[in-house]
Amino acid sequence: MKKVRCPKCGNTITFDETAYPEGRVLIFGCPDCKKTFKIKLLPKADDDRVPLGFLSVVENQFHNRQTIPLYMGENVVGRYVKGSQANASFRTLDPSIDTTHCIITVQEDKRGRLRFILRDAPSNTGTFYQNEILKDVDRVYMEEQSVLTIGATTLIFYLNPEQKEVAP
Repeated sequence: MKKVRCPKCGNTITFDETAYPEGRVLIFGCPDCKKTFKIKLLPKADDDRVPLGFLSVVENQFHNRQTIPLYMGENVVGRYVKGSQANASFRTLDPSIDTTHCIITVQEDKRGRLRFILRDAPSNTGTFYQNEILKDVDRVYMEEQSVLTIGATTLIFYLNPEQKEVAP
C-alpha cells in the first residue's frame, strides 16, 4: 500500500500501487477538500538509497506543499527546470528562486552522526537560515525543524525518523 497526500489540505489517501503499471498517471480526488490532483507512478529506483532528511516546502502563493528528500552527499536545492543541475529541485512559479539556489551537504561526523550543512549556491536573492541571510562563504549546521527561506518560499528541515541523530 502506498500513501499520497493531498497537495491542498494534506489529507492522506492510501492506494494499492501494485494494481497499476509503472509510469501510469493516477488521478485522485480528495474526500476532504474535493481537490483533484495527479501523481505518476515512477519506476523503482536502481539503488536502495533512503532519504536521511527532508525539506518540506510550505504552501505559498506560488505553489502547493511539496517534500524534497535529502540524501548523503551534495543536495542542490532549486527551482525545477528540465535539464537543471539541481538534484533536489521542486516545482514552483516563484521567479525569485534560482535553479541552483542553495546546497545542503549531508555527511557523517567522526562519531557516525549525521551533519546537514547548508550554504548558498550562490543565488541571486540569497538564502536565509532562521531569518539570517547567509554570505557566500557561510556554512551552517542545520538543526531539526529549522526554517530556510529561498526567494519568497519557506522550507522546513526535518530528519527521517528512521535515521541517526544529527550532530550538534
